[in-house]
Amino acid sequence: MSNLLSQHCMALEGGAPMSDAAIHDHLAQVSGWHFTNGAIEKTYPFKNYHETVAFVNALAWIAHTEDHHPELSVSYSHCVVRWNTHSVGGISINDFICAAKVDALIAFTA
Repeated sequence: MSNLLSQHCMALEGGAPMSDAAIHDHLAQVSGWHFTNGAIEKTYPFKNYHETVAFVNALAWIAHTEDHHPELSVSYSHCVVRWNTHSVGGISINDFICAAKVDALIAFTA
């Protein structure tokens, strides 16, 4: 499969969601992500609220530049990130592209 980090999100209006098999194959490329309730989801732990909010701000920049926006649940020491693609009614390649980019952000700051 192609490198998710080198890809960019694209408009998918009217497209079909990924099959369960394709979702499973792509999950193997992004560590710690799970398919749950119609979205891919991962919880990122942090030491404190400041680190959590800094992560959310950096993630917001990725979401803005890719024009693909996650559902976030922000707490004192963690953030749950959920990606899905409303325009296809399920999971798309855009979700995995953004998941990989957020993971790379964490790898860069660790």
